[in-house]
Amino acid sequence: MRATKALGNLLGVGSERSAQPPRYVALADGLLVTEEHAEAWYLLDSSNTDLMSVEARDAEHDEVCATLAKTLSGYECHLRIVWTPLQAQSYRAEGAELFTTGRWQEWVEDRVERLDQLALPTRHLLLAVRISERNSQNTNRLHDALGTGTTGISKRELARLDAVMRRLGRRLEASPWRAQEATAEMLSWMVAREQHRDAPLPSPNASGAITGAKLHQLTRGRAIPYSDHVQVLDGQGETAAWVSVLTMPSFPEELESPGQGEWLRTLAEITYVPDLSDEEEDDDLDAMDLPVNAEASVRFKVIPKKAALKQVEEARKSAKEQRQSAARHSAEDTSLDNEETEGVMSELARQMRRQDVTLVTDHPRIVVASDISLEDLRARIDAVAQHYGGLGIDVLVGEDEQRDLWLETLPGDRVRVGDLGHIRDVAGLAGSWFWGGARVGDDHGPIIGYLTGTTSGAVRADVTAGSERGDATSTALIGRSGRGKTTGAMLSMLDAAFAGAAVFALDFKGDLGGVTVAAQHYGLPAHLVSISEQYAGVADLFGLLEADGAEQAAIHVPAQLGIAVPPHLRARGAEVPIQEAVNATIRAGEPATWKVIEYLRHAQSDLAKETGEALHELAQTALGGVFMGRPVGNQPLLRPEPGIWVVQMPGLSLPSADTEREDWNVLERMSVALMHSMLAYGITTAGRPDLRGLRKLVAVPEVHVLTATREGAAFLDYIARVGRALSTSLLVDTQDCDALLKLVGVIEQLSTIYGFQLTSEPQQDALAALLKLPVGPHTRRLIQSIGVTRDGSIRHGHCIALDWRERAATMQWDIPSLGLMKMLDTTPRAQEGGTGPNLIKPEVRA
Repeated sequence: MRATKALGNLLGVGSERSAQPPRYVALADGLLVTEEHAEAWYLLDSSNTDLMSVEARDAEHDEVCATLAKTLSGYECHLRIVWTPLQAQSYRAEGAELFTTGRWQEWVEDRVERLDQLALPTRHLLLAVRISERNSQNTNRLHDALGTGTTGISKRELARLDAVMRRLGRRLEASPWRAQEATAEMLSWMVAREQHRDAPLPSPNASGAITGAKLHQLTRGRAIPYSDHVQVLDGQGETAAWVSVLTMPSFPEELESPGQGEWLRTLAEITYVPDLSDEEEDDDLDAMDLPVNAEASVRFKVIPKKAALKQVEEARKSAKEQRQSAARHSAEDTSLDNEETEGVMSELARQMRRQDVTLVTDHPRIVVASDISLEDLRARIDAVAQHYGGLGIDVLVGEDEQRDLWLETLPGDRVRVGDLGHIRDVAGLAGSWFWGGARVGDDHGPIIGYLTGTTSGAVRADVTAGSERGDATSTALIGRSGRGKTTGAMLSMLDAAFAGAAVFALDFKGDLGGVTVAAQHYGLPAHLVSISEQYAGVADLFGLLEADGAEQAAIHVPAQLGIAVPPHLRARGAEVPIQEAVNATIRAGEPATWKVIEYLRHAQSDLAKETGEALHELAQTALGGVFMGRPVGNQPLLRPEPGIWVVQMPGLSLPSADTEREDWNVLERMSVALMHSMLAYGITTAGRPDLRGLRKLVAVPEVHVLTATREGAAFLDYIARVGRALSTSLLVDTQDCDALLKLVGVIEQLSTIYGFQLTSEPQQDALAALLKLPVGPHTRRLIQSIGVTRDGSIRHGHCIALDWRERAATMQWDIPSLGLMKMLDTTPRAQEGGTGPNLIKPEVRA
């Protein structure tokens, strides 16, 4: 028997190569059972490493090394890195859970079409650990194939395997991988995809397992091996794909990380230029890099220290014997080589004893597939080989080994080509950073854009979800003018309104009109109020605070008119007759600010008359008329209900916080008085007990205009601090990051930050601190370059996002359609029907 096995190995047909493909017995959550053994399968989480500090990277690398050396020591493991296209159609199904207001179906449909256009791939990290060997004689193959057995595996054995899988899973869950058991549906998909089956995936039975005929239907495809690829056929015998398995026969002696050492993480970065047909070239289509979406299959086993020391000692003794033999035969060159090997093995044994070095055997394979053509497959292979060649790693097609290498990648199989493996320390395997990449945003919620880091994927964010998480509720967009901050804010406002939130926006710049146009286009309640005679009385506090009764108005209206009244009248005690007039108007019923002014004008007191006349004249201006003028027609007021309500106030002149009130000019007094209406409405609406269950969003673009005043800073502080309890979220954008840092109440309550380009060092350092990035030259260069393309043009909507989990990554805001892009245009050309440059271009991601 031994002689036959030795002869087979010599001829390249050893027992591993000649073994039958895996015969699946059962699939269950976290378990894959074949006739010969059982494996526990886990879905690994990705770490956000693109912008991680060096210290954090080193700490996480050490944690993974410890997990490999302790938790997985002695186990045979199989790591799979696979890609799937983002299922845009599934977002259509999510829409019913995310949105409730307006014609949200149209909103979702536009996003689905855009996702189909982007075709964003999604990465899945799966780890299998062999946990049990099985006696194949106990399996009735006939019953299993016909599906006439009960489950194909006894409930007792399934329960035992499940317990082992869960015990190991709890240990892996505590690692940076945050492992979770892979669902039966995930395992079914993984088994079926290798043979490119399009049949519906089966559902588990009452025992939670997939067995019998249901399992058999997953493996009905065929694969025809050739010397350099495998042709995969579907159930109808048609070619579904061409697949080639590449080997990695040699690595440099040392690899740097971060850098060339991250040989598995960089899979996501490999791109190729497809061959264009003559027709496409005639159409002047620009050739662009497309992702290869190369996958990885790495079978590895961490060698227990005792066994590893034995292997090292045997290698040292063998090298010593060969050196001594060579010396006797005067083979000096061979003697030197063996002497070096002997020294290396001696040093390695010393490190293993003193420095806790652990060895691992691994067999890395790169899987490249194409469903276009064989020529396209070979173009992808060349791109992979070129990429790794630049890292000093050899990648070759497994010539005449494709059958065995392809079978080796299947779940539940084994190492078949054992001579194409490596022995290295666990730091070398962990240094591949297969779980690293880019990740940011919420797990669920509206899709707002896509990642632009080392791994692709959609970015989700729900600007109003903080209160439901019991977390902070404030979001900030920070960066230079014209980089897409306001457009991103408007997209968030629309998502919030479709989800049933009441959105109240203060527009100091006057460019939020497009968001109401877009809202109305999709059937959302929306209204735009601007400073003009047309909207006289719209910001009257008696109307805004009507739902809160006269008590709130009796406090806020006198304060507001006291701000607007000239200083010399206030010095003479004008607040007293104003309060008397407010109280009298309330008692008379149907109060309004213009009626208070008329009451003052016809009062007996000279001071009251003079105060009334002064306020009457100020009310004739467009600015004063908005909050204390007599209404013209039946203008709708701001309403606390789902929809978008925008108040445009361009041209306000708010005094700085250090300017004394007596020094305010008339424009500053009127600006502050109007702002008093908006702030009072925002505070009282947020605090109304009957609106606690309504999601509310207060949006303040160009918030630096508001933070320059004491009243504005106090308002922001209040909304930020009480937002969680009152289900009220705050959304701000600003160009002055340094000033925002001084608002401690707002900063402490920030949940999500989007950092756009800034050019001055103080602003860059302030943004770096907010994004939890190391303050220094590297981060300054990063912030300087964000939103700039290779040719130096502006890339609108490109930013660094920091989510509520404190994960940072680069991302691109994305507008679903050209029509919406035109509606949200914030440039002066928008009024002329043009598309200005200050837009987030819906570009296809390369």
